[in-house]
Amino acid sequence: FHTGEREEKCIIEDLPSDTLVVGNYKIQRWDIHKHDFLESAPGLGMFVTVSTPSGEVLLSKLYGPQGTFSFTSYLSGEHIICFQSNSTRFVAIAGSKLRIHLDIRVGEHFLDESAVQAKDEVDEVSVRLEHLIEQIHHVSKEQDYEREREEKFRKTSEETNSNILWWAIIQTLILISVGIWQIKSLRDFFIAKKLV
Repeated sequence: FHTGEREEKCIIEDLPSDTLVVGNYKIQRWDIHKHDFLESAPGLGMFVTVSTPSGEVLLSKLYGPQGTFSFTSYLSGEHIICFQSNSTRFVAIAGSKLRIHLDIRVGEHFLDESAVQAKDEVDEVSVRLEHLIEQIHHVSKEQDYEREREEKFRKTSEETNSNILWWAIIQTLILISVGIWQIKSLRDFFIAKKLV
């Protein structure tokens, strides 16, 4: 994505609890003379801030022009990940555009291939099996989180449907009572004018 030098950009990641999140990024600065983004942005860094659904800051750190950040969510919900460059130029002259390449991996457990190659065949199978078991646990945790969200959504939908039903009943009673009052008023008017 593109951003200004002093501009903050945020993304929202909906995460289950106890989930590892790893992000890799790289900043490129716009060069006015070449009319292209430079491969690297020396001297430019990136503030990365991660907030939990309750608003608590989980991570706030300054990184270089490219880097890796990671955190583990301890609450389920929408986590806000914000990026802002550490440019010290004044806003009036900090009109340079930045391109940020971002790769976020959620719940991924990395398999160390060098450790696998160093061990014999039995150990390799055992390490790969452990890796698969970790992935199964992550998928199971993700499904539990989605199930919780679905239950919350269903409960909200049922409450809304119930409120709509009661609102319709109240509207019907109001319309019937207004209709009866109008008929009574018209009847009394016609009797008073001796038209009936």
